[in-house]
Amino acid sequence: MSSDAVHTRTAGTAGGCTGLADQARELAEGGVSSVEVVQEALDRIEAGRRTVNAFRCVRAEEALHEAAEADRRLAAGERLPLLGVPVAVKDDTDVAGLPTLFGCAGDMSPVTVDGEVVRRLKAAGAVVVGKTNSCELGQWPFTEGPAFGATRNPWDLDHTPGGSSGGSAAAVAAGMVPAALGSDGAGSIRIPAAWTHLVGIKPQRGRISVHPYDDCFQGLTVNGPLARTVRDAALLLDAATGSHPRERHRPAGRIDAVGAAGRDPGRLRVALAWRAPFTATPNPLDPQVRSAVEDIAQALARLGHRVAEARPRYGLIGLGFLPRATSGIAAYADRHPDPALLDPRTRGATRTGHRLGGRVLRAARAREAHQHRRIGALFASYDVVLAPTTALPPPRIGAFDGMPGWRTDLAIASACPYAWPWNVLGWPGVNVPAGFTREGLPVGAQLLGPAGSEERLISLAAQLEDDRRWFEHWPEGARARA
Repeated sequence: MSSDAVHTRTAGTAGGCTGLADQARELAEGGVSSVEVVQEALDRIEAGRRTVNAFRCVRAEEALHEAAEADRRLAAGERLPLLGVPVAVKDDTDVAGLPTLFGCAGDMSPVTVDGEVVRRLKAAGAVVVGKTNSCELGQWPFTEGPAFGATRNPWDLDHTPGGSSGGSAAAVAAGMVPAALGSDGAGSIRIPAAWTHLVGIKPQRGRISVHPYDDCFQGLTVNGPLARTVRDAALLLDAATGSHPRERHRPAGRIDAVGAAGRDPGRLRVALAWRAPFTATPNPLDPQVRSAVEDIAQALARLGHRVAEARPRYGLIGLGFLPRATSGIAAYADRHPDPALLDPRTRGATRTGHRLGGRVLRAARAREAHQHRRIGALFASYDVVLAPTTALPPPRIGAFDGMPGWRTDLAIASACPYAWPWNVLGWPGVNVPAGFTREGLPVGAQLLGPAGSEERLISLAAQLEDDRRWFEHWPEGARARA
């Protein structure tokens, strides 16, 4: 894949350009203070407010107070995985003192209690500097809306960073924070990771809490990390991992993501899957995306893995996705204090969700066990699936403006047909940067596995990272913002 048009800089090791793990180490060693790194993050966020527009809410005063407290704890000898390190979370996540707007317009009261995942991040010592933009109720692979404007891709400000975790992805890609939390209900971590040259991990359902929104979007949605490196994403994943006692999905045992990032994956059988599931829409794979994924496949073969083309037996998995997705939208929309402020496409999806609730929804949920058996049969012959993360490079800002709901659905199904089946299954996946188009736009590939396979996927992604060193490339200007 040619990257001649890509304007990049080599990653540095000073100030805000360090990653999550490096910042945690520097803070523990006393080479920098938390107040310094948090203030630098806040300065970068403010500098990018009118360009990248990654944040919906910023906790400047609170974050600096928490940073000062972290410095006191560090000076006293306390050590935690993320003590004093600035991170961001998505606008669908409860942070005490801030409203959970989830991309919507209107006034909502601040929540009084941190969501479980934020509680765990804070318990690991992280300083949450703010909440990042999301499209309305996380429905679309772009992060734009009348409530906050457009979040822009740091690699090319005329293009979207993707969605719905586009604010988190843009914040990390632009060097505002070293890592951020997103959520993934149909690819909403993996898609923006692909389009902003990041590592994005969709963990096993239930691995990271979504409480108080238990069984989020009928089990489709999980929380997960976005970062520049596998190690940083693994560190955030480990810090965030854990379920709330009231949650429906609670995987047995814990994973060691950081440990996996440092282990050789062994020699694996990799299924290269080009065919997307049936969606009743054309979804041709862009030749530049295909070339980038072929480069990843060739790298895996060179590293000693056996790579062969294969077809997961998706069947009509979309019949299990639509009722769950629209019922999830309806559940959120019904809680909005002024539904008239919602996008007409949201109101249409809400009506569909109400119609498909009850028996249709129960049938969709009941089919999941069968889908596990049918699609999971592939893992008798293979260890990992390699697939494109998206069919197209990132669209331009405004590409979906003014579309009715049905046209928006067709357009996003065509652009992003590969990610959502793994949400129906609840299984883990990792986006890895795959290269750039001739125009300098990032694209990605996803590594997919069966239930509980995060460690294997992370080890394989880390091996690829050592070979391809994607973390050395930054968007032009990110170092200046940092």
